[in-house]
Amino acid sequence: TNLFVNGISSKDYSALRDSLDVPLFNRAIQGVYPPGSTIKPFMGMAGLESGLITPEYTVADPGWYSLPGDSHKYRDWILRIRGTGHAPRVDLNMAIAESCDTYFYDLARRLTIDRMYDYLRPFGFGERTGVDTTNERRGVLPSTRWKREAMAQPWYPGETISAGIGQGYMLASPMQLAVATSVMASKGQRRVPRLVHSVNGEPVEAPVLDPIAAPDEYWQAIYAGMLEVVHGKRGTAKALAKDIQYQMAGKTGTAQVIGIAQGAVYREEDVAERHRHHGLFIAFAPAEAPTIAVAIIVENGGGSSAASPIARKVIDTW
Repeated sequence: TNLFVNGISSKDYSALRDSLDVPLFNRAIQGVYPPGSTIKPFMGMAGLESGLITPEYTVADPGWYSLPGDSHKYRDWILRIRGTGHAPRVDLNMAIAESCDTYFYDLARRLTIDRMYDYLRPFGFGERTGVDTTNERRGVLPSTRWKREAMAQPWYPGETISAGIGQGYMLASPMQLAVATSVMASKGQRRVPRLVHSVNGEPVEAPVLDPIAAPDEYWQAIYAGMLEVVHGKRGTAKALAKDIQYQMAGKTGTAQVIGIAQGAVYREEDVAERHRHHGLFIAFAPAEAPTIAVAIIVENGGGSSAASPIARKVIDTW
């Protein structure tokens, strides 16, 4: 029984209030987290819309990336596993399916942080969704202006690289990620989310916002990559496809809680639980005619493998 229904005792309330797990914190709208690699499908759309890439455009992938004139190497996550990149050259489909950091490092540099801001904001990043409840946080969609106003500091090129894979200053709530995923699933149709279905029998309509107008082939290119995430042989969530009865389009994500030095190896067992990576997963289904979009975040779950099975259970139940 819910303790709040019939009146909660001071002892029980204090236990909830003082818990290190903060169960009274509304993570769905107030928790903000680095979106990690779940940002990559939206970055892909930004690249297509800007004309900087096509689905066939490829990037060399040795497993790391350096800015022109800079010797610093931004590592791809695959480097510590294979000792090399995903493939000699990576296209958009592989970049999404295998979550290739190098591809999106390059795209982020070419886009610049302010153009990333312009293309990602219509998906709802950096602004409140308008869901019908209180105290929603807007997260952070960084730009040169944002950093200048928030920190009185200039923007540095390396920060753009981090933003390209959903790290650095970028923060989003689970609600924002779910809304962005629904926009992707509906090919740019945007609505304000509503929790209340009806009042006194009268339906509560979700306000309609201006759509994202983009060619169908752009959406299809992103869908193809997200389908490969789940149904492809090298997809980062291929385990979800076992015995699945429908087509799911998804994207895995891992958000760092603490920084890791260049060359260091991340071992979950060596890290305190509250410093372990967050696990994220976004998805919509059935891919050919979506009726549900989900965003899952498992705090300190270690990686996306903690989040993706939850999404599968939710969608199976739906």
